Amino acid sequence: MGIFRTLTVGLWCAAGGNILLAAPPAVVAVTPPAASTLADILPDPLRVSSVLEAAPEAAAARALVTAEQAEQMRLQAGPYEWSLRLGGQQRRSTPANASGERFNEWNSALERPLRLPGKAGLDRQLGEAGVAQAEVARDDARHELARSLLQAWFATVREQRGAAIWQDQQALLAQQAKGVARRVQLGEAARLEAVQIEAALAQVEAQHAQAIHRRDLAEAALQRRFPGLGLPATAALPVPQALSGDLESWFEALLAHNHELMLAGRQRERVVLQAERARRERVPDPAIGLAFSRERGGEEQVVGAYISIPLPGGARSATADAAQARAAAAERDEAAVRRRIEADAQARFMTAQAAVPAWQAAARSAQQLQRSAEMLGRAYALGEGALAEVLQARRLAVEARLGAEQLQLDALEAQARLLLDAHRLWADD
Repeated sequence: MGIFRTLTVGLWCAAGGNILLAAPPAVVAVTPPAASTLADILPDPLRVSSVLEAAPEAAAARALVTAEQAEQMRLQAGPYEWSLRLGGQQRRSTPANASGERFNEWNSALERPLRLPGKAGLDRQLGEAGVAQAEVARDDARHELARSLLQAWFATVREQRGAAIWQDQQALLAQQAKGVARRVQLGEAARLEAVQIEAALAQVEAQHAQAIHRRDLAEAALQRRFPGLGLPATAALPVPQALSGDLESWFEALLAHNHELMLAGRQRERVVLQAERARRERVPDPAIGLAFSRERGGEEQVVGAYISIPLPGGARSATADAAQARAAAAERDEAAVRRRIEADAQARFMTAQAAVPAWQAAARSAQQLQRSAEMLGRAYALGEGALAEVLQARRLAVEARLGAEQLQLDALEAQARLLLDAHRLWADD
């Protein structure tokens, strides 16, 4: 008989009947309009580019590029410079039968070490490698900033959506509490039901207050971390779509644009060049010079040339061996970074791919729980069932709605992160 009455109530409501306590649904439609896209909930790309360029981390990375360019000029010029040497002396001759003579003399020399063939070319390559590494580090710093921005943006959207859901639930229970109070006054409901609805309303108000606090914290952190970016607009969430393309295509795109892997490669190239340069230093560079001296008060003037060759010791061999070992370590480090990044790229693709069906299942569950809560609410309005069952159903429905929207945002963020890492979002190449 109870089931028949519940179905009758449902049909009457569908026909347009007015029922006491018939309130707006506790959960709005989980699926947003199909016209909405991922770009609709993301910040403006031009504003993102401006914010990223103005960040202190980006400015520091650009300054390091300038430093490496100056270092490149130093390496091209070489470490050697011309040296001028001046000296003076006094000569005194003392023949056997004479009082002796004195002569003021002076000498000078101009000398400069010369890099042996091959070393200058390696220094030029080292300078170019340093600039290339700094440029990759600059791009990596910008990309990491974009990742942080994306994460903070979605964190703010999550808290905004949570606060909105609890606000809807609070408004719904406040409306229902008025209806229950009216029924208690008319003697159609027990005082216990008024206590129950008041307790449920107080719980929802507490949840709403906490959600507002979390939302305010997320918005403040976003504005403080990225000033000038603005806040997310309150809009319907887009429907996450299945990823286009297979694992291999995404895998190649992610690896081709991974700055960390590029940085490891640039570091390996630079260390290998340094090892070769240290190996060349086993043979020291000679120094050539021109000398001029004035002796015996100008009676004799001497002009000459000389060459100075350092004799290598064990320190040069040890330095070359250490540089070679560092080059081998850099190659192993690059291989380790590649393995880790390949595993991370595959995991990100699989996470983004699996997030869509997970959200779809949660959305269906939220819709069914919403329908159940609505049916129990309508039945209670006609005196069928207990208020506790209605409150429990609404609590399950709002929790399901929160969970579904969180999974929806997880899917959207996973896809946005995938696009960002593949340089298909906010790319500034």
